[in-house]
Amino acid sequence: MMRWTPIAALVFLSGCFFEDKPETLRFSGETMGTTYNVVAIGVDLDEGALGTGIETALADVNGKLSNWDPNSEVSTFSNSPSTLPQSISADFAKVMSAAGEVHVASGGQFDVTLGPLIELWGFGPRKPEDPIPSDVAIAEALSGVGQARLLSLNPEGPTLAKAAPDVGVNLSAIAKGFGIDAVSAVLADAGVEHYMVEIGGDLYARGKNPNGDPWRIGIETPEPGAQGGLELIVPVSDKGMATSGDYRNFFEQDGVRYSHIIDPTTGRPITHRTTSVTVLSENAMLADAWATAMLVLGAERGLKVANDHNLAVYFISRSANDAEGDYITLQSNSFAAAQSSN
Repeated sequence: MMRWTPIAALVFLSGCFFEDKPETLRFSGETMGTTYNVVAIGVDLDEGALGTGIETALADVNGKLSNWDPNSEVSTFSNSPSTLPQSISADFAKVMSAAGEVHVASGGQFDVTLGPLIELWGFGPRKPEDPIPSDVAIAEALSGVGQARLLSLNPEGPTLAKAAPDVGVNLSAIAKGFGIDAVSAVLADAGVEHYMVEIGGDLYARGKNPNGDPWRIGIETPEPGAQGGLELIVPVSDKGMATSGDYRNFFEQDGVRYSHIIDPTTGRPITHRTTSVTVLSENAMLADAWATAMLVLGAERGLKVANDHNLAVYFISRSANDAEGDYITLQSNSFAAAQSSN
């Protein structure tokens, strides 16, 4: 389930609320086909040990859950023709369990078996002259999509089985969040109480920034083809945050705009006007998955799901007149409550 994620803007002031002068350490690099940034604030931090811990955690997540790595655990499972239950790691099982919960709660709008449709619609290597997939091709691809129908997770093993040899698992809309949580655990285990971990625009923030305030994260205005301004600044503390948008990754053909966000139930790109969704959750893994699910649902259906499940969600949609910079925003009850409490 591919998506483009706008990079969240960090907004914080440099003050001091520690009894001793705090140290701010920054770590950055590449992972999962994107970049990561970590900010850790504290006293007597061991930069070498933290850096090693971060790199080790990310390497472990990539080795298990990255679809970018052909030798990863998820790639090995996807490429295996066996339909027998296969032993999987505890981390793989945890991610699949969370993916299953979001799949059910979203009415199937989040689906880790979406690979055949992603390949069919050709986002990435697609050429402008490539034809739009036919109804027959879409129906054929849809037969290989359906997480609840095609995958069976046994958390006791843990094991994972697939119903057909060519069923694959694509974790691109949830593994990044899990990686953020894994790095956050490294920092927490090292005694760091104030930090922010960001991978590809999604993040988890704990504690306070150097000014003693919650970390403040900007939601970008969804302007196609340009770096937008800030639509909203959100205080984030002890929460994961993810934003999913479709306004930079799309193509147009014969006057029709095709989003790279594909509805697993129709086999086609979304057609509603919601263009950006931000989710706050207890961890980055769930924020990551729900941001994609909510963008597939769109504001009208997504708002009801969000309120039914007490999810903190902020929707940005294009207005009906398509005027540049003319957007409509909606927020779930939990999102509004989170903002009013800060």
